[in-house]
Amino acid sequence: MSTWRPGWGSFPQPLLDFWTERHLCVLTTLLPDGRPHAVPVGVAVDHEEKCAWVITNATSRKARNLAEESPVAACQVDGARWSTLEGRGVVVFGAAAVERAVEMYAGRYRQPRPNPTRVALRIEVDRFVSSSSLAG
Repeated sequence: MSTWRPGWGSFPQPLLDFWTERHLCVLTTLLPDGRPHAVPVGVAVDHEEKCAWVITNATSRKARNLAEESPVAACQVDGARWSTLEGRGVVVFGAAAVERAVEMYAGRYRQPRPNPTRVALRIEVDRFVSSSSLAG
C-alpha cells in the first residue's frame, strides 16, 4: 500500500494513468446519522482545478449528504490495482462548475445525457491511497 498527498505538479505517472483510465468508482459519503453511504459513480480528477468531480442529480442522496462540506472517499479497483482518494466534498450548483464537471466526466467516461437538475460534487483531495504498483 502507498499513500500520496497531492503535489499536483508531480503526480506519479502510474497513479495518473489509473485515474485517467475508464473505471467506475464507489463514492462514500456520510448519512446524517454518521453511517456510510456508498454508491457507484464516475469520478474525474481535475489537475487544473486541483480537485475531483462527480456529477449527479440535485436530489440524490449523495448530494444531500454533501449539502455542507463533509468527508468523502472514492475508490476504484481493477484486479490487483486499486486507489482511493480521500478529501472533503461539497455540492456546487454554479453553471460554470457544473459545466466543468460534465467536461471532465465526458473526458473520462462519455458525454452524459442532458439533466436540468444536475449538480457537481467537488472533492478537495487530501490524499490518494493505492496499491504499491501505482506508487510510481
